[in-house]
Amino acid sequence: MNRDMPAILLGRVRAQKPVVHHITNWVTIAACADIVKAFGASPVMAHAKEESADMAGIASALVLNIGTLTPEVIDAMLLAAKSANKKGIPVVLDVCGAGATKYRDESCAKLLDGSRIDIIKGNASEIARIAGLDVKTKGVDSTEVKGDLASTAAKLARERNCTVVITGKEDIVCGASGTYIVKNGHEMMAKAVGTGCMAASVIGTFAAVEKDLAVAAAAGLVCYEVAAENAAMKAKGPGEFKSRLSDEVYILSGENVSRNQKF
Repeated sequence: MNRDMPAILLGRVRAQKPVVHHITNWVTIAACADIVKAFGASPVMAHAKEESADMAGIASALVLNIGTLTPEVIDAMLLAAKSANKKGIPVVLDVCGAGATKYRDESCAKLLDGSRIDIIKGNASEIARIAGLDVKTKGVDSTEVKGDLASTAAKLARERNCTVVITGKEDIVCGASGTYIVKNGHEMMAKAVGTGCMAASVIGTFAAVEKDLAVAAAAGLVCYEVAAENAAMKAKGPGEFKSRLSDEVYILSGENVSRNQKF
């Protein structure tokens, strides 16, 4: 990935203001909307199956998150994903909690087999579970996964013909154009509820303006996590950090990103 791409795509998001349709986690829905808006894009949260397909039809990207799934929500996700596939816009699936329960695993399989998912995003144990490994997830928190995570991500990306993102202390992004390791971020992110869901929204936002989805995902994470580092420097704890994060995204400059990016 060109070293200028994070800053370039940040500018592109702000110029194009893409609509990013979400069917996402009810716990973090407001935070996801806030972060997309702070980047300069236009978030919409439409969960009803009666309109999910229509909303995807006017969006530039679709973000799905199974954090608070129900049968009705999965049905709406499938309708939206098929509509997005028909339009040719990227679909991001955050496999939140995969490996925790049988129902979450089955729901992920239903979405992955019933539609085209362009970007699969999760923590180490979530992605390992989707890749077929015998691992468990601690609710929605990652557990230790043995083996080479980058190889696991690359194998899943090849099998599903998609981009795979593993978030963690270092983020791994595997796609057709290569593998990228993003080393930005701050430990405070793990202390605040919703930062992982917000990352999926950021990935969707950048995927809306860049056809190389691995580059889009990596660049979006770089920008998001540089802003998180800036927020952490001013925050006394997770509550203040989370409130500052959107502000730091809003004022984030391409110069600041280029100066502080680590990938």
